[in-house]
Amino acid sequence: MPRSQRNDNFIDKSFTVMADLIVKLLPIDAKAKEAYVYYRDGLSAQNDGDYAEALENYEESLRLEANPIDRGETLKNMAIIYMSNGEEQRALDTYARALEENPNQPSCLKNMGLIYEKWGRLAEESGERDEADRWFDQAAQVWTRAVRQNPGGYLDIENWLKASGRSNVDVYF
Repeated sequence: MPRSQRNDNFIDKSFTVMADLIVKLLPIDAKAKEAYVYYRDGLSAQNDGDYAEALENYEESLRLEANPIDRGETLKNMAIIYMSNGEEQRALDTYARALEENPNQPSCLKNMGLIYEKWGRLAEESGERDEADRWFDQAAQVWTRAVRQNPGGYLDIENWLKASGRSNVDVYF
């Protein structure tokens, strides 16, 4: 039984019914509608912590979806799961694919930077200063792009960029 038909929560059921009605009324082709249903079921599974089911639904949605913006959103959600599971390189690769589909996703850039910054801290703790600087520079590079796409949206990142000396004056304009 599809996840959308087994939600026990009244609010989830209500949302699902409304979403189904909207999808049925939208003038889009059947394949796009089916892709949306898989995406929605993947999102529901992800929210419930059932990452394996979420990934299966997202894969099926990607197989059917042609819209690059929707594909980018699906890939971003998959990357979040990989990141949560500690599969950081796989998450980075998936974020890069998401940005290829839709370059205007500052949250992908923010999350990529989180991974690079973490790797920088780990290298720094191991006494590998050059390696740490390399990772911190990569974090700064993607975070600068994120801040440019979403000015004022990532104040913690802006502060890190300033505090680390990796800020460009033009980042904030």
